Amino acid sequence: MAKDKIDIIENKIDAKVRDVQGHVKDAAGGLTGDIGLQADGKLDQFTAHMQEDFADLYEEGEGVVEKAVTFVRDKPLLSLGIVSVVGVLLGWLFFPRRSRS
Repeated sequence: MAKDKIDIIENKIDAKVRDVQGHVKDAAGGLTGDIGLQADGKLDQFTAHMQEDFADLYEEGEGVVEKAVTFVRDKPLLSLGIVSVVGVLLGWLFFPRRSRS
């Protein structure tokens, strides 16, 4: 788990660096009138924001998985019952009985 946390932090740092680079390119393009450089800067900013959002989602997902694993370890019979009920319901939804007429 420690390596995952380090990877998330590295991704967030990389996103911040890319965001700053994007702002610099955007400003330089605006000052020089270079539309291509300005667009490249805006693309870098957008990419940085998406990278940071993905890192946040990944971190949230890890927390949910950890809670689920803890729940299954603490209450294995209840977990088995829940999975059984969900399986039966999905079976009824996707494989309805054929009527015999």
